[in-house]
Amino acid sequence: MKGQCVIGKVACHPVINLQKTGKNIKLMRERRGLSVQGLADYMEFEAVQTVYNWQAGKALPTLENLKILSDLFNTPMEEILIFEQAS
Repeated sequence: MKGQCVIGKVACHPVINLQKTGKNIKLMRERRGLSVQGLADYMEFEAVQTVYNWQAGKALPTLENLKILSDLFNTPMEEILIFEQAS
């Protein structure tokens, strides 16, 4: 069973799916009625590129930024991130 995740045999660690997390951030931003620029302004970013990178699955928010998003979206941090089991 090489490579399969079996409790007690091979470590089973969840991993963050960057693309799905990015889509989730975009969906939450849109539900909140914010533009990319609006979210960047709220986050006090000088440019919108950070938000675009999150949404494209190129980067994840820092823990501090994740906390800000959690408060803004009124959603627990673990519901912003999309986890999958490592294979």
